[in-house]
Amino acid sequence: MAIEASFTVPQPEFPLNTIFEQLPDVTIELDRVVPTDDAIIPYFWIHSKNLGGLTTDLSDDKGVDEFKKIDELEEEMLVRIKWNLDHESILTAIVNTEVTLLSGLGEQKNWTFEVRSSDQESLSEFQSYCRENDILIELTQLHALSPLKSDREFDLTEGQRSALVLAYSRGYFDSPRKATQDDIADELQVSRQAVSSRLQRGLRRLVASTLITTQE
Repeated sequence: MAIEASFTVPQPEFPLNTIFEQLPDVTIELDRVVPTDDAIIPYFWIHSKNLGGLTTDLSDDKGVDEFKKIDELEEEMLVRIKWNLDHESILTAIVNTEVTLLSGLGEQKNWTFEVRSSDQESLSEFQSYCRENDILIELTQLHALSPLKSDREFDLTEGQRSALVLAYSRGYFDSPRKATQDDIADELQVSRQAVSSRLQRGLRRLVASTLITTQE
């Protein structure tokens, strides 16, 4: 059975610590865009009110070969990073074991990573790799995944399912939001009011089907 686990890593133990030295209020977040090449976790969002104080010279970070700014908003910067995998870190542990990285968030004190493995053995191999290579990690959460339900089990209508899937793929649920209800309505060729209703009712049914336990 598939397993998801969360780990914390002391911030100085992970590449990019130079950024934390330059920007005391910074948080760094993995972008879930799937790369078109074999690069591992190439994109990160840097969030700070003082981005003007950030330099792109990360030569002091042993785990970084190349750092490139892709886009910049008012308090956010999207960067692409080419890692030096000769430097042991949680990245090399992910590359060399059978786990998949789901999310990563860096703050001044530590990084938090969420990974998924196909079974307990794969997760144990990941932990053993970290231990054998002096990669400091602390397990904070562990749970097995339940089998996925079908749309019928979630009690979604086809219209609700289509609206929710399109909204998710277009970035409606992202922060900042990348699409509006009008954008989704145009693609579905329905009114904005119809989209609003489908999203609201669909989310309500998803919550009722997955998070609410019926009292006997």
